[in-house]
Amino acid sequence: MEQTTIFLTLLGMMAATALPRILPLLLLSLKPLPKWAMAWLRYVPVAILSAMLLPSLLMIEGKLSFGKENLFLIAAFPTILVAWKTRSFLGAVAVGMGVVALLRLQG
Repeated sequence: MEQTTIFLTLLGMMAATALPRILPLLLLSLKPLPKWAMAWLRYVPVAILSAMLLPSLLMIEGKLSFGKENLFLIAAFPTILVAWKTRSFLGAVAVGMGVVALLRLQG
């Protein structure tokens, strides 16, 4: 493949990645959003994180697992409790890692 083709491909990929991110930012920054839209947008990160996290908590090797062999599901409960009570990301990560480590030592 020649250099021009590679360069144009990279520019096209850059535009395809950047434009969907930049255009909404530019368009939405022109005027303030209504209160209902701002309230709705606050839930987007939580919804995305939940959608990404839930399958890894509930499934082991492609099958649903609610038993004691699912260490990550067991560790999720104290981790969520610590995150909710302390609002500390670092504390929640430390508790989650600690619980998984302890469960692996026992098993």
